[in-house]
Amino acid sequence: MAERRGSLTFVLGGARSGKSSHAEALIAAHPAPWTYIATAQAFDEEMEERIAHHRARRSASWRTVDAPLDLTDTLAVMPEGAPVLVDCLTLWLSNLILADGDVAGETRRLAAMLAAPRGPWVVVANEVGLGIVPENALARRFRDEAGRLHQMVAAGADSVVFMVAGMPLVAK
Repeated sequence: MAERRGSLTFVLGGARSGKSSHAEALIAAHPAPWTYIATAQAFDEEMEERIAHHRARRSASWRTVDAPLDLTDTLAVMPEGAPVLVDCLTLWLSNLILADGDVAGETRRLAAMLAAPRGPWVVVANEVGLGIVPENALARRFRDEAGRLHQMVAAGADSVVFMVAGMPLVAK
């Protein structure tokens, strides 16, 4: 494992639980500039609006880097000591699955990268495993892969925060 020179905070929760706002506040507690690595892809108007909303609430001190598939390589070139927010792992995973990527290999690569942060890094993910078992195979695969990814990331994180109704619950 690479030398650990920073810290990793993993923020997860359900839809509209306050994950992104909380993660942004954690990063903004460090000196700017801050890097926001966005994994979303705007395939429809509703997603375009969500992305625009996220961008609009961030100040000019944020630099946005789009990394819908190449998240590990993007993190690898982040400057030493730079505060970085990744939003979000589950969108990245969804992109990877739909692109027929090597999910097992890429999640292992990402988990290894996140276990050796070079600055204060915060990663966001949607907890999708608390509901009913999905009825179709793709949704079940996504839920299972997300659960495995979350476990790997949480194991290497310095802290894990579960968001409920805008309230951070510290799990680790």
